[in-house]
Amino acid sequence: MASEAKIRANNKSNKINTTMVCVRLSYNTDADIIKKLDEVDSKMGYIKELIRKDIQTQKK
Repeated sequence: MASEAKIRANNKSNKINTTMVCVRLSYNTDADIIKKLDEVDSKMGYIKELIRKDIQTQKK
């Protein structure tokens, strides 16, 4: 288990360098999205890839 100091350092680093985005999906209206996210290896990686592709498309 990590020491108290290591936990504090990680929390401080996360606060400075990251942000958290949460998305609530409905089993009724978003079932297709939930199914797709369950199929991919990395939900975060997949979502980031889609957003970066969209950014590149908008730049053109």
